Amino acid sequence: MSKRSLILAMVFSSLFGGIVAVVGFSLIVPQEKIIQQTGAQANPVSLTNYVFDSADFIVPDGLNFVFAAKNATPSVVHIRTTYSDGMRANSPFNDFFKDYFGERYERRGGPARGAGSGVVISPDGYIVTNNHVIANANEIEVVLNDNRSYQAKVVGADEDTDLAVLKVDEDNLIAVQYGDSESINIGEWVLAIGNPYEFRSTVTAGIVSAKGRNINILNGDYRIESFIQTDAAVNPGNSGGALVNLKGELVGINTAIASPSGAFAGYSFAVPVSLVKKVVNDLVEYGAVQRALLGISIYDVNAQVAEANNLKVLKGIYVNAVMAGKAADRAGIEQGDVIIAIDNKPVNNVAQLQEQVAIKRPGDEVEVKFIRGGKEKVVMAKLRNEEGTLDVVELAADYKIEGATFVDVSDALKNRLGIEGGVQIQELGSGKWKDVRMKEGFIITGIDNVKIKNIKDLENYFKRPRTDGILIEGVYPDGSKAHYGLGL
Repeated sequence: MSKRSLILAMVFSSLFGGIVAVVGFSLIVPQEKIIQQTGAQANPVSLTNYVFDSADFIVPDGLNFVFAAKNATPSVVHIRTTYSDGMRANSPFNDFFKDYFGERYERRGGPARGAGSGVVISPDGYIVTNNHVIANANEIEVVLNDNRSYQAKVVGADEDTDLAVLKVDEDNLIAVQYGDSESINIGEWVLAIGNPYEFRSTVTAGIVSAKGRNINILNGDYRIESFIQTDAAVNPGNSGGALVNLKGELVGINTAIASPSGAFAGYSFAVPVSLVKKVVNDLVEYGAVQRALLGISIYDVNAQVAEANNLKVLKGIYVNAVMAGKAADRAGIEQGDVIIAIDNKPVNNVAQLQEQVAIKRPGDEVEVKFIRGGKEKVVMAKLRNEEGTLDVVELAADYKIEGATFVDVSDALKNRLGIEGGVQIQELGSGKWKDVRMKEGFIITGIDNVKIKNIKDLENYFKRPRTDGILIEGVYPDGSKAHYGLGL
């Protein structure tokens, strides 16, 4: 065979081998089928990248959280707090949630510090957070999402809902948009935005696990617990931060976690925005929450309660007692009634009823639907305050003497410390009180064996003529008792 014939044979052999390989591969490996719909029912193909500058951008429901995070994150702030030397930041949350409220710690020989989150609710500098984030703090620093920093003042605080309002001196802030916590559904996606472990502007996602959840964490005679429960991961430092829906609207203020270790273990709880709005408005307008009450003693209906009281329902709120002269009594509600709705909104447990009543003010009327003797009845009840009147409750006045400013001790703090009453040092400037090493937050419960239960008692005591010193007794918020001798 000539050299030319040999080359041609090799070329043909190679081509033949390649054709055999391709045909064999196509027979062994099935080819991907591309199906494209045509006609009026065809679905357009969508890419997975999202361009926010596009005017046609639409949030794909349930697909991602980018839009919500972008909308809400600029309104979430970092809160840093400082406390007096030797004073430990205290909260009823300590035992149950172990420092959830932030990275609070004590330094020997230096001030204690803490951290948490907050949410800008108006462009002119009003910020909502948890009361336990700022309670007893001497200084409160607010750091915005763009790193601007301000000293904040407390406008008002409410321990019964664990909410507080701060104010910074600034305009044109990016305020969050309010959503509707009553319309969110179990299983709906939500985002938690805050500053866990000092990691700024952290966003986590979860679903609404339950609504109207009472976890028995708050103290006080008028505590309101109707938390939104989610499985969005929150940790120490998230307290006071935002819980938002997929539109980036505020639906709750993250407040607590259920955890054996102090770190996230699957469940977190937020104050619903319906209650947040009402408390914020009261604190800004009056300095104190205007509590509306029905004036009843209640508990949840279950199988045991139904059997014991011969009830024909297994859910609702059983009226155990009615207080004379209060709203429920005046409306005709009686012991043994089972309340099933407030303003046409079903209430299946005490937490849900409390939430519906708590968003009202004294003087407001609510429609109460209840079952009596197996029959449904409806009455209108005009809500009243804790004194049984329709009057506005003003913020308790303070009392100043010798460089110290005193206020009445809160009900929640009285209950936690087991004291009848007292007056607490809110601010401490130069003067005799500071000279004896008394610190801010100290609660005076007695002077020279005379009980001091409130500001009026303190004022009356100092109206007495005295020429010698006095012996003061009291307690700090951490439970430590102290005595001081003060010369006059």
